[in-house]
Amino acid sequence: MSTYKKEFGTGVQNAAGTLSGVVEGQLWYDSTAASFKYQYPNVTSAGAWSTGGSLNTARQQLGGTGTQTAALATGGGTPVVTAVTESYNGTSWTEVNDLTTARDQLAAAGTQTSALAFGGDDGAITGVTESWNGTSWTEVSDLTTTRRQMASAGEDNTSVLAFGGLLSAGPTVQALTESWNGTSWTEVNDLNTARYAFAGNGTQTSALGFGGYNGTALTGVTESWNGTSWTEVADLNTARRALGGAGLDNTSALAFAGITPAKTGATEEWNGVSWTEDTDLSTARDQLAGAGTSSSALGFGGNTTAVTAATEEWLEAGQPIGAWSTGGNLNTARQQGGDAGVSNSASLVFGGSAPPGNLAITESYDGTSWTEVNDLNTARVTLGGAGSQTAALAFGGAPPNDGVVANESWNGSSWTEVADMNDSRSAVSGAGVNNTAVLAFGGYVPPAVSPRGVALTELWNGSSWTEVNDLNNGRYKPGAGGTSTSAIAFGGYDYNPNVVSFTETWNGTSWTEVNDLNTARYNLGGAGADNTSALAFGGNTLPANTGVTESWNGANWTEVADLSTARAVLMGSGTKTSALASGGEDPSPGTTAATEEWNNPSNVVQTITTS
Repeated sequence: MSTYKKEFGTGVQNAAGTLSGVVEGQLWYDSTAASFKYQYPNVTSAGAWSTGGSLNTARQQLGGTGTQTAALATGGGTPVVTAVTESYNGTSWTEVNDLTTARDQLAAAGTQTSALAFGGDDGAITGVTESWNGTSWTEVSDLTTTRRQMASAGEDNTSVLAFGGLLSAGPTVQALTESWNGTSWTEVNDLNTARYAFAGNGTQTSALGFGGYNGTALTGVTESWNGTSWTEVADLNTARRALGGAGLDNTSALAFAGITPAKTGATEEWNGVSWTEDTDLSTARDQLAGAGTSSSALGFGGNTTAVTAATEEWLEAGQPIGAWSTGGNLNTARQQGGDAGVSNSASLVFGGSAPPGNLAITESYDGTSWTEVNDLNTARVTLGGAGSQTAALAFGGAPPNDGVVANESWNGSSWTEVADMNDSRSAVSGAGVNNTAVLAFGGYVPPAVSPRGVALTELWNGSSWTEVNDLNNGRYKPGAGGTSTSAIAFGGYDYNPNVVSFTETWNGTSWTEVNDLNTARYNLGGAGADNTSALAFGGNTLPANTGVTESWNGANWTEVADLSTARAVLMGSGTKTSALASGGEDPSPGTTAATEEWNNPSNVVQTITTS
């Protein structure tokens, strides 16, 4: 963390309002408010779920264990029983060696490198136990009592607790608890309430069991294990079964999802005394698996309206978060303009449309307000843009036709017409950090050509355009970010007609298809330093505009905080941690001048008071 002394010595700077360029921990004097202020990271006031990497194999009633960044998913139903095991690295799942016995409704405990999988149903209820050494599964001694849909706790493959479950298809609900010592199972003291389809967490000596079905009704009963016996403690607020759970011991846990009897995303946090309701999962589901702790958890698989591969990551309240905040309005409200910029305090927008016609107006943003600067030579709409606030390129667009080849270079004070594009088109996207190295891709061509969403890619070297390898998926107005050698394209419209979620990365030579956006859309904003780090925001999903924001980590998209105002055909620039969204189409009142600034983590200004 930067310190005030390191950054600014001993003097306190003065500003009439918020100090421009203020950093975390910095103190300044606001002469307008006549008060001292400082800046610190914004944190979650409630816990939050975000999208993680999807399982390779969608399934339900699977076993799960480990942490949020090192988890293991094993077995389950697709709905056919499977032996598939996958390992999670905090970003994506990788298939590893399968279970010896395919089954669903099993339990698992331990870590990503030392786990135990036991019980379940492989066509018949089984007590089969398998031990995982980080590479492969080995069959070891069976459970004393065969069963399925039990709960579990344990720190590794030598120290595990199995409790509850269902003995058969009939009403033989179990309270039985067994302890594993690395060699064999031993019966220990029973649960107070027999049940199945419930969740557990913790260790062999400090565990928690919660929720489930007791044979006649859903229950919220919670029991705490002290290494010897179970004690009933405070119930869940929402009784349910087929839920997920995570937690270190019997003093901290997370309960999420399940059936109430409707599928739910309800999440509750346990502090050792009581359960507190917190933020729901993004997607309600049941029969999922969980891993991690009450502050950093993972929920994966299960059933929504069908078997799912979806993974969500939990972040406890009090953690730094990214967020959008209100910036200065554009002087001229517009949509479908071009944009350039490398942060939310140094951006450029140009062209676009606003009643009664198309614009050549260019505006520059300094982190607080927009200033009109010299106009484009050619007024146009749906043009591409790339570069920085002082070295940008504007290319393509419309009208008078559905696509123009016009290309203009910005030197920080004025636009100069330079060599045209090879292919005329509008709704084109671009990537680049200056006006001498830009990639232009996708776009829209006149109706006589089919399909109208094109895959054309061209590279600008500062003096001319060269056609290079096409996108794999032709489309117009995708979101974009990165450089001419490391770019990313996401979403768009292929005019089949389909709004798409396709994501492709450019390595300087060719495009590669990677994981899709969670929300398909076009006319969205984009920002990013390269093809491993990007932000997608806003757009149109057909039929509605959206404010959904997703963050790209080089492997997967994660849903984060939405724009304050849902909008499409907006301008976007910056990076994954410092982005700008400006203008666009807002259904009410229409074309907008609104600007929003993205910071990750976002910051809060605190006033120092003496009272």
